[in-house]
Amino acid sequence: MLIGIETTIRILLINPNTSVATTEQMTAIAQAVAPGAKIIGVTARRGPPMILSAEELAAAAPEVVALALAEVPNVDGIIVGAFGDPGLPALREQINLPVVGIAEASMLEAAEGGRRFGVATTTPALVELIATRAHELGVAHLYVGIRLTSGDPLTLVADPERLVDALAEAVRQSIRRDGAEAVIIGGGPLGQAAIALAPRFTTPIIPPIPAAVRRLMQAMA
Repeated sequence: MLIGIETTIRILLINPNTSVATTEQMTAIAQAVAPGAKIIGVTARRGPPMILSAEELAAAAPEVVALALAEVPNVDGIIVGAFGDPGLPALREQINLPVVGIAEASMLEAAEGGRRFGVATTTPALVELIATRAHELGVAHLYVGIRLTSGDPLTLVADPERLVDALAEAVRQSIRRDGAEAVIIGGGPLGQAAIALAPRFTTPIIPPIPAAVRRLMQAMA
C-alpha cells in the first residue's frame, strides 16, 4: 500500500467481548500507537462482557467474522482484540486484507531474538489454549508458561488499581520463577493495565494491543 500525505489508514479493531467500555479503552490505546491512522472500534453484539473460557472464545469466532466482513470495504487492516485470536484463521481465508490477532502479535514480538517469554493474565480457564497458541505460532520452545492473578477476573478488572498490582505480582513470578525475559499481559481488557505495568520492570512488558498495531502497520507498509 502506498501511504501518502492525504491517505489515512483505517484500522478495524474488533472487540469479541460485549463490553463497549473495553472497546473504547482498546481503541484509545491503539490510536495512541498509530496517531496517523484512524482506529475504528467495534463491539461484539452477543456473548459475554469478558471472555473467560475456551468455549466462550470459540463461540466468539463467528461474531468476529461477521463484524469484519461488514466493515471490509471501509478499512485497510483488521485487529482481533481477544487473547486467543478467535476467528483469525477464517478471516484470513475469506478476506484479502492484513489481519492480526493480539495473542499472535504479542507472542511473536515477545519471542523476538530468541527471548524466553511468559504470560501474566487473569483467566485460568484459558491456560491450555494460550499454550496451544504458542505452539501454533512456532514459539512453544520459548514459552515458559503462564502466571495467574488470584480471585474472580471480572471483579479484578473492575478495580484498575488492584488489577495492576495483581498483574505485577504475576509478572514478578514469571520473571523470577520461570526465567521469562519478556512478559505479555494476556488480554484485551487488560490493555491499560499492561501499559501501566511497563515502567515498573526492567524486563520488557509486552502490551498486546500495541504489539498488534505495530505488526499490522508493518504488514500494510
